[in-house]
Amino acid sequence: MASKDTKKPAKPGKQKPVAASKSATDKKAAGKSKAAKVEDAAPIAAAPDLATLRERIDGIDLHIQQLIGERAQFANQVGKAKGKLAAAVDYYRPEREAQVLRRVVDRNDGPLHDEVLVRLFREIMSACLAQQEPLKIGFLGPEGTHSQQAVFKHFGHSIHGLPLASIEEVFQEVEAGNADFGVVPVENSTQGTIQSTLDMFLTSKLKISGEVELRVHQHLLSRSGRIEDIERVYSHPQSFAQCKAWLREYLPKAEKIAVSSNAEAARRARNADDAAAIAGASAGNVYGLRTVAGPIEDRPDNTTRFLVIGRELFTPSGNDRTSLLIFIKDEPGALYNVLSPFAKRGLSMNRIESRPGHTGRWQYAFFVDIGGHVQEPAMREALDELQDLAHEVKVLGSYPVAIA
Repeated sequence: MASKDTKKPAKPGKQKPVAASKSATDKKAAGKSKAAKVEDAAPIAAAPDLATLRERIDGIDLHIQQLIGERAQFANQVGKAKGKLAAAVDYYRPEREAQVLRRVVDRNDGPLHDEVLVRLFREIMSACLAQQEPLKIGFLGPEGTHSQQAVFKHFGHSIHGLPLASIEEVFQEVEAGNADFGVVPVENSTQGTIQSTLDMFLTSKLKISGEVELRVHQHLLSRSGRIEDIERVYSHPQSFAQCKAWLREYLPKAEKIAVSSNAEAARRARNADDAAAIAGASAGNVYGLRTVAGPIEDRPDNTTRFLVIGRELFTPSGNDRTSLLIFIKDEPGALYNVLSPFAKRGLSMNRIESRPGHTGRWQYAFFVDIGGHVQEPAMREALDELQDLAHEVKVLGSYPVAIA
């Protein structure tokens, strides 16, 4: 393709002779024309005054702070309007927060990204709710895990975090009322389902009240920060799987030691120069480790989905997902039969996973995610029909779809 600056060839034909020189009159006219063009040109904008800009920003900051204080006062009045409730958990409404955050995204015309604005508003809501009493949130610890990052993304920082030793313990603390909610990993976009989380739902009475999607970046961390010192690497088995290609290329001879969490890996790695951990950057900050390399995950879109578990179902938010646990009858076409009530009502199935049902040998339960809320008519009708087709149906939760 020719450049747009390329001149078109002259048309054939008689050319006008070029004057050897311009007359004095022509030069004078040309000078006036040039002066007129300069006068007509738009004036060059003066550089903004830094002091003026800072003064404007200070004024905006003052207004923002006043509005946040006003919002906190109204949030406090909402708490009083609800009457005297037992604890902070009784004031928390995830469906209401989801609606607020969706409006934030819908209104956003830039320049800040949706994720940034959602995070800012999440923190404001977290601080306003904490006026009553901070929520107690259990998660797979110790501090510095991706589970803790998921807690902050969903609840903000104005909470009381409870780092726990295992996924089972997170369920137990929420069931006992020692934690208001828990956050547990359920699947990874690269490595699939976390089976220990699904198995807990087979016997637990807890409900799913929310979900969090967290982009997971893995880093190689050590005390010295030198890759040549590393003889062994600690990490959670899922993280080893997410980084296997990188490890095969750069640390093929290092011993790989699986531990309960990446934060535990970081805690162990801080004790020796020849040890390293695969973990998030936050774990390095918590345990005083240097970054050797990172991100080192094999797929740049590596994402983990977390579930928020609580003790009750919440009302619809307008964009929800319902998770079911279905124990099927042992007969031909059983799985097709239990899914058909949703298909014929136009309800989308987002995910299906089978696990041993713990009800007998070779008996299986299916975890199914369906678009919609259990209180919506189409979902209610499908569940009513399902009762006659399945051996048992448990509604694990109806909750807002993850936002930003």
